[in-house]
Amino acid sequence: MSALPYLDGETLRELVPMARAVQVLQDALRGGLDPEDTPSRPIVEVPAGQLLLMPAAWGRHAGIKIAGVAPANPSLGLPRIQGAYLLMDGETLAPLAMMDGVALTSLRTPAVSALAVRHLAEPGASTMAVFGTGPQAWGHVEAFRAVRPVSRVNVIARDPAKARAFAARCAAEGLQVATVADPGQADLIACCTTARTPLFDGRLTRDDATVIAVGSHEPDAREIDDDLVARATVVVEARGAALAEAGDLIIPLRNGTITIGHLAGNLGELVAGTVPRRPGPRVFKSVGMAWEDLVVAAAAYEAWIRAR
Repeated sequence: MSALPYLDGETLRELVPMARAVQVLQDALRGGLDPEDTPSRPIVEVPAGQLLLMPAAWGRHAGIKIAGVAPANPSLGLPRIQGAYLLMDGETLAPLAMMDGVALTSLRTPAVSALAVRHLAEPGASTMAVFGTGPQAWGHVEAFRAVRPVSRVNVIARDPAKARAFAARCAAEGLQVATVADPGQADLIACCTTARTPLFDGRLTRDDATVIAVGSHEPDAREIDDDLVARATVVVEARGAALAEAGDLIIPLRNGTITIGHLAGNLGELVAGTVPRRPGPRVFKSVGMAWEDLVVAAAAYEAWIRAR
């Protein structure tokens, strides 16, 4: 058996730039992909953190990501999320390619967020606040710029040195930038942290702001508070996944602050234009799903085949 092609991070980004990733995700949802059909992922606790097994099938392809979440990795100079992706033929399940799972995650997660922003946020949204300074934080700056005219970024981080370095990176891309203590009056707020408790007072969020929370996938961890969730039009990737993993919503449900009926819709319904809007902020809560990896991985592979 010949060796499988391996698409590393640089190759993935060349084959599927951020704007393209946003578009292929939207095309899949408009083409009939139902996020609710994605199998739930097992999460296995191990000494170093967690192992996640993420299979999916759609169209001409199937695939699986094996991901590791190792909280101590940043202190070792390594990404917190590790992993590898195997893309397969959808009919025969024959392996087609291996891909860098870290790079794939760093691409598809911001792209999913940007797709939600495309359909939730005000068209003129230009000011962004980002919590965090890691790969996901940077990916969300890039992704939001692909769908909205972002010209200013407010950086919020616990480590002042990392905040300054991140701000300098934004400035080098021509953005106005500041390091601040809270999101203030930002049009767009991206929560990209490992926090287990709310990052800011949701009562202060503007009624026309859009908040994206991607940092947690555990029932007892959250980045946004009850007040924000209760005021907001809340959209999730899939109801089943959110109700199993999204502490940002499970905790307010447990507290009685909201009911399941408060969830306005999933990402497929948002793209289809069937999500009702309530007064107040818009919230998109993401836990990361296998269908997203598959759609972006398949687009990368097809682009690689065309380029050969």
